Amino acid sequence: MKVRIALWGFAGVLVAAAWWLYAWATAPASIAALRPLWMLAQFSCPLVFVGTYFHFGVSVYSVFLSNAAVYALLGLLVEMLRAELRSSHAALC
Repeated sequence: MKVRIALWGFAGVLVAAAWWLYAWATAPASIAALRPLWMLAQFSCPLVFVGTYFHFGVSVYSVFLSNAAVYALLGLLVEMLRAELRSSHAALC
């Protein structure tokens, strides 16, 4: 279970790195001009949403760290639900 939660955290870092790479590759164009992509970026990186809402700058490293933490917490929730469903399924059989 610990390995799966760590993998969720690593997935969060990969998502943040992918958005950073996209923003770097399309540097002249603003991602905020592309509304659907901006909404997806805010949904998949919660600190970007908070930084936009409260109007403060966010460093790339803090986005990586916060995304890892958020995705690890999400992984913990999913793994706990998965274990609960597995144990209730075993009780039914």
